Parts: sequence; structure tokens; C-alpha cells
Amino acid sequence: MNAKWMIAGAGVLAVAGGLPWVVGYVTEQQWQKATAEVNSAQPFLRMETDNYDRGILGARFTGSVNLRNPETGESRQFAYRADVTHGVTGSLVDFEPEGGWASGGTDWFSGEEPRLTLETRLWGTAVIELEAPQMTVTDADTGETLASSGGLARVEISDSGSQADALMVWPALTLAGQDLDIRVSDFRLEQTMTHLSGEVWTGSGEVVVDSIAVTPTAQTPVTLEDISIRSSSEPLNDGERLDSRMAFEVARVATADEAYGPQRLVFELSGLDVSAWSGLTESLSSLQALALSEAAGGPQQFEQQMAAMQQVNTALRDLAAAGFSVGFPELTITTPEGVVEGSASISHPDLTADKKGEMLMVMQKLTGEMDLSLPLALAEEYPEFQMQLAPLIKQGLLVQQGDRLVLDASMKDLMLDVNGVEIPLPPLL
Repeated sequence: MNAKWMIAGAGVLAVAGGLPWVVGYVTEQQWQKATAEVNSAQPFLRMETDNYDRGILGARFTGSVNLRNPETGESRQFAYRADVTHGVTGSLVDFEPEGGWASGGTDWFSGEEPRLTLETRLWGTAVIELEAPQMTVTDADTGETLASSGGLARVEISDSGSQADALMVWPALTLAGQDLDIRVSDFRLEQTMTHLSGEVWTGSGEVVVDSIAVTPTAQTPVTLEDISIRSSSEPLNDGERLDSRMAFEVARVATADEAYGPQRLVFELSGLDVSAWSGLTESLSSLQALALSEAAGGPQQFEQQMAAMQQVNTALRDLAAAGFSVGFPELTITTPEGVVEGSASISHPDLTADKKGEMLMVMQKLTGEMDLSLPLALAEEYPEFQMQLAPLIKQGLLVQQGDRLVLDASMKDLMLDVNGVEIPLPPLL
């Protein structure tokens, strides 16, 4: 009986001892697959892995991250090294820049360094986390100083990459220069994302900042308090349509003499066709990739660019033909002179297959509404602003109603009507 238990125990130990090797093999495959997907998804960031040396209980590898500027085509490379520890159900990867976290032998972190780790599991869950200590960096040329209290950034990916949850907490960040000081207090970001289809993700999130204080040397300091950006998107009709909403709000703007608020802007997108939107996103990515191509040009590259442009036009046409509505249902700007209010929306009807075949341009069926109201005292208080508004008032695009200036506009059949003034619109789309 004892011999049986001893044999069973030896078998368990043998399996447990071999599990780290299996975990290490799976971890390497997961890493190679993840980097390949990142490289194929967009043209701006490219990850390279070199010398992946895998053992039973751990591994080491080196690599680089290449960032490319989409406007200039210039790229910067950041080399790194990684130590991997294999466990029974997953691995822990510890990253470090090849030259260390500080530059030129300086001690940015007062002896305590950041830690960037990636924790993976066999069933496809991964958690990447950055723990940053207190930091102070001074530019010797400009004298500007960037100081951070330290913070935490964490992204958890699950369901084979179809679910992502992000969290960032940063208590304080300060940029001090000769002419301007900026201080950000209590920054927090939370985001949940779920893959829907193609290039489309849904979810919700919020960014909350306690305050942003801007202190110019020769001007009045300004503080923005209780800043928030909240967004949400949800699928409709079994994932065929998408609604999205984003609200930006500043509860109070404070100077040395006065305080006023709130400021609020809401953006909404309704009834978006998921398939068409995914096609538009993919075609735009292809066009960006061609723009960053290192090819020497010539007829072949020109033909590829023209084909990509045609894909963008087709995707935009399909998106409009499926019907949508987009706009700003709420705009509120509070000033000492009064409140600026407004709203705007543009929509396109859902077309049948026959109507879509007859569709010559997107703008032909676009309709829209816009209204704007601002206090007359605001224009009278600031002469420069009044000079900008003067041509609009002269042309009848802004009319006075009591103590306010008002704009009431509608768009239909390639014609824009603003306070009764009709303006033909060029067929741009």
C-alpha cells in the first residue's frame, strides 16, 4: 500500500516538474503570436524579438520596439531585455530597457526603479503592469523639470484577446518651466473593451482628473477642477449596429478673481453599421500603411494608393447607405458673461439595395440641424472675439434676439439654411 502511494506521489512530482517546461513552450508561442498580431494590426509600432533562450524554469530574450511618426516617416527604436520565470500555470516576464531606466547615468528615480511585468496564463489571460516610483527629470538645455509622484498602469487581456480591462492611477504630475508651470492632480483611467467584429470594439470607460492647474509667469493662473471624460459603446440588433456616446465635462474653472462652470460637451453616434464601419477602418489602415511604405514609388505604388483610396470611398459609401446619425446633442460653455449653448446633428437614411445602386454621392442624402446661442455681452467684453463674429452678424448667420446672438441652421439636398440665408454646399463626399 505504501509502495503504491510512493509511486503515485513520484508520478505527481514528475508531472509537476515537467509543467514549467510546457508552460515555457506555450509562453514563447503566445509571445511570438502576440507580437505578430501587433505588427499586422497597424503600421506605426513594430515589435522585434531576438535570441529567445528558453530553459525549463525560465527564459531570457531581447528585442526592440520601433515607433514610426506617421507624418514624417521617421522612426525611433527602443531596445529591451526580458527575464522569464516559468510556473505551473503561467509565466512572469520582467522587462527592462537595454540601457537601463535612466539616461546618461542620471538617477531619475532616487534609487528605486520602475517595474514593467507581463504575467501570462496557459488559458490565454495576460496582465501587463507598470509600477512607477517617484521621478524627477530635468532638461539641461531648457531647464524644464518633469516631476511625478509615481503611479500604476495595468492592462488585463482575457478570452484569447477579445476582452481587455485597463486601469491607470497617477496621483500627481508636474511640469515646471521658465514661463509656465502645469500640475495635474489625481489622474485616474478605467476602461473595459470587448471585441465585437472586425476592427470594432465595444465597452465603457472614464477618465477623471481632480484638477489641472496652469500657472503662467506673467499671466493669471487658471485651474480646471473635476474634469471627466466618460464614454460607452454598445451593440444593437445582435451586433449588427452600434451606438456610441462620449461626455466631456469640467465642473469648475477658477482664476484668482472668480470661478464659473460647468462646461460640458456630449458626442453621440447612433445606428452605425458594424460591418461597414469595420470595412472603413480597415481601408483607412491600409491607406496609412501605404503612406508609410518605404517603397521608391513608381507606377505600382501609385496603383496601390489609388486602389486603397477606392476602398475608402466604397467603405464610406456603404457606411452612409446603411444609415447613421452623428452629432453633439449638448454643448454648454459657462462664462462670466453668461452661458453658451448649442447642439448639432447630421444623419443619413438607410437605403434599400435599389436606392444604394442609384447613390451618386454621400452628401446628396445628408440632413442636419444645428443651433447655437451665446450672450451678446461675451462679444462686447472681448473686442478680438467681436471682430471675429462681425462678418457672421453682417451676413445674417448670427442674429440678435434680445441679449443673445443666435444661429439656427438646417441642411438638406446639398443646401445649408442659416437663419433664412441659403448657402449651396459643394459635393465633397
